[in-house]
Amino acid sequence: MSKIHVTTNVNGDSVEFLCEPDEVLLDVLRDRLNLTGAKEGCGTGDCGACSVTIDGRLVASCLVLGAEAEGRVIETVEGIGSAKDLHPLQRHLLEHAALQCGVCTPGIIVAAKALLAENPDPTEEEARYWLAGNLCRCTGYDKIIRAVLSAATEMRGENA
Repeated sequence: MSKIHVTTNVNGDSVEFLCEPDEVLLDVLRDRLNLTGAKEGCGTGDCGACSVTIDGRLVASCLVLGAEAEGRVIETVEGIGSAKDLHPLQRHLLEHAALQCGVCTPGIIVAAKALLAENPDPTEEEARYWLAGNLCRCTGYDKIIRAVLSAATEMRGENA
């Protein structure tokens, strides 16, 4: 098979890569672009560990072909905050002790950011529903939901 040339935007940067026609975006991100935040948890789109956004839409990168990234805007967890300037979601997950092993954390951050972009003031039920596709085997979900709602309050400029 001949490789496919793809030009796309990842985390605000123009990126070009070659990929196999059947290569999934998750593998392209990790193996070709060295963006290892998205994790392969299941390979079937059921766990959320590989969540990214494409043109603002939350997707499981294990279910999208790398070739489908052509001309799209992709955001991974690496594009959200930095070690020196954490995004409120990252900071609140730390403050609420809402992470442990870290496999699910990148996907949860990406999914929560997508939620708050669409609904900056979600109810607990709305947040739980939105994040239901992100499985966490360590912390349970109460601390994660509290952290997301707390970050949402801060992002709206309100006092907690």
